[in-house]
Amino acid sequence: MSPSILMIIISSLATGTIITMTSHHWLMAWVGLEMNTLAIIPIISTTHSPRSTEAATKYFLTQAAASTMILFSSMTNAWQTGTWDIINLTYEPAHILLTLALAMKLGLAPMHFWLPEVLQGSTLTTALIITTWQKLAPMSLIYMTLNNLSTTTLILLGLLSSIIGGWGGLNQTQTRKIMAFSSIAHLGWMITISSIMPNIMVLNLTIYLIMTIALFYSLILSKSKTIQDTTATWTLSPALTAMMMTLLLSLGGLPPLTGFMPKWLILEELVAQNLTPAATAMAMSALLSLFFYLRLTYTTTLTLSPNTTQTKLKWRFKPNHTTLLMGASSTISIFLLPMTPLMLL
Repeated sequence: MSPSILMIIISSLATGTIITMTSHHWLMAWVGLEMNTLAIIPIISTTHSPRSTEAATKYFLTQAAASTMILFSSMTNAWQTGTWDIINLTYEPAHILLTLALAMKLGLAPMHFWLPEVLQGSTLTTALIITTWQKLAPMSLIYMTLNNLSTTTLILLGLLSSIIGGWGGLNQTQTRKIMAFSSIAHLGWMITISSIMPNIMVLNLTIYLIMTIALFYSLILSKSKTIQDTTATWTLSPALTAMMMTLLLSLGGLPPLTGFMPKWLILEELVAQNLTPAATAMAMSALLSLFFYLRLTYTTTLTLSPNTTQTKLKWRFKPNHTTLLMGASSTISIFLLPMTPLMLL
């Protein structure tokens, strides 16, 4: 892809998200979402393989359907209330339809089936964009309409997503599919807490973005597309291997690391709101996710893939511009837990 075309696509991607995040009118929010969808499709299909074309088609169909549902829900709300303001979504069928549309856009269960398939058909860099930047616009719409959305529906979607995100990832050998199910599970945690404590949702989203960026950069640098590929990471850089181990454990939510912070705060808040069964189910689903993170950790740091003496191993990489960004995001992903009291002031 030529640099000028790439620049237009990336700027359209950024502009679409910013338009949605800053709009007060439903039509402008929809325009931003459409710009976002249309900009990412050439990026997905850039490898020109049948797999990437299929991924781009699946992405387009699901996102177009979700955008149509958003437009329809806002139109029915405007028909009933006479206003197009995003915060005045008071008509009940409209906000239920909007919740389902945004769940489809984000890839929440049970509308999650497109996400693993699309990520598997994309490159690692494109998968990084889909699991991070593409979540911002729908999450901002959820944040803006929280006062009018059904708490019960959101908690049910969140519970289902965290369970399916953990369950679906157990049987995967492709790192992109594992990251897709990881994304579904993390989004489930965010949606569960969204209507109870929006601040924790924003904190969780921020930490999720930082951890996912750091781990995807590790996978990109080590060119690890399957679990077997991760067994050769140590030949590339022992430091990267150790970093990947701690990042994976942080994503799993183990206590001394940053990833534990949002889970801790969410469970604490759910128990405070007398939603102990929901909190128990969420904690149990986190164990499912933790299993496949631990399996990845084990293969990355403690195993060697079966190989012969003639096997070509990857060798040490030269430092480049991505190393600095990965270092910064990795540090935050690992050492932020002691800062928790400051964030709650």
